[in-house]
Amino acid sequence: MSQKIKTTIAGSLPKPAWLAEPEKLWAPWQLSGTTLEQAKTDAMRLAVDDQLRAGITVIGDGEQTRQHFVTTFIESLSGVDFVNRKTVRIRDRYDAAVPVVVDKVTRTKSVFVEDAKKLRALTTGPIKLTLPGPMTMVDTLFDGYYKSREKLAWAFAEILNQEAKELAAVGVDIVQFDEPAFNVFFDEVKDWGVKTLERAAANLGCKSAVHICYGYGIEANVKWKNALVGEWRQYEQVFPLLAKSTIDQVSLECINSRVPMELIAMLKGKDVLVGAIDVANHQIETPEQVANVLRQAAKFADIQHIYGCTNCGMVPLAREVASAKLQALAAGAALFSQELGLN
Repeated sequence: MSQKIKTTIAGSLPKPAWLAEPEKLWAPWQLSGTTLEQAKTDAMRLAVDDQLRAGITVIGDGEQTRQHFVTTFIESLSGVDFVNRKTVRIRDRYDAAVPVVVDKVTRTKSVFVEDAKKLRALTTGPIKLTLPGPMTMVDTLFDGYYKSREKLAWAFAEILNQEAKELAAVGVDIVQFDEPAFNVFFDEVKDWGVKTLERAAANLGCKSAVHICYGYGIEANVKWKNALVGEWRQYEQVFPLLAKSTIDQVSLECINSRVPMELIAMLKGKDVLVGAIDVANHQIETPEQVANVLRQAAKFADIQHIYGCTNCGMVPLAREVASAKLQALAAGAALFSQELGLN
């Protein structure tokens, strides 16, 4: 055992103010046309540079080209009406005006493959790209065509598999599917959620991951978490299913949560992306705090399967806060690696 503990981000990073309004989800773009496209590329370069300077080892694009982790992907599909929106309850937690599925959903072109090529050119190290998971996509839309969450999820799974294979083909090392809905709809997870996730990740030429958390650090999510009683044992419903699945990695929320760390023992044999950075506050973790989260995780998972990660995406945070948190994540993982004699 000689390799240092790896680090990565769950997904998003804050966008520069010249690209989109800071500290806001679904923030409108500040630019348009070719200027916007160039600005997105520039923002990705900055996000990669922030990670590399901090010492993060598995690099993401910070989702700099996306307004939202779900709807930006869906915008590139046919069969979805973004004009005549309807209000739905998302994650059984808050209301939002969302696009409407009006016909068979199809993918006529790649969505993030060009972004992946740009990311691949910015670093020689391993890279990760994120996609929304089938269940979470279903939960972020109004279905006026399939009339079945399961049928729509299977349609999305096929589309996601096409995209994921193309991402792997251009050099992406890990394709991560974001499934916060797995923490809410346990019966559906059991009945078809994990199955559709596996279909989305089938036969990739790279590792597959799933990210399941308690949401961005926004008011609706904070209120929901504060209302949860006792230990947060939602993962207990899902981890045994994922342990039996073909998914390679599981990303979860840990620091400043009431998730019992021993639940990750259910993921034996999987890579565990341990949330050691809180995305719901502006306090900068110390390296020792990060290292302590990883120490606790190491009691229940083999060290070679542990990654240091963020609890969730950091797009709602200030850029300087996110940058400092990245540095703390890398420093904490390095501290714990040193304790273990890893080099």
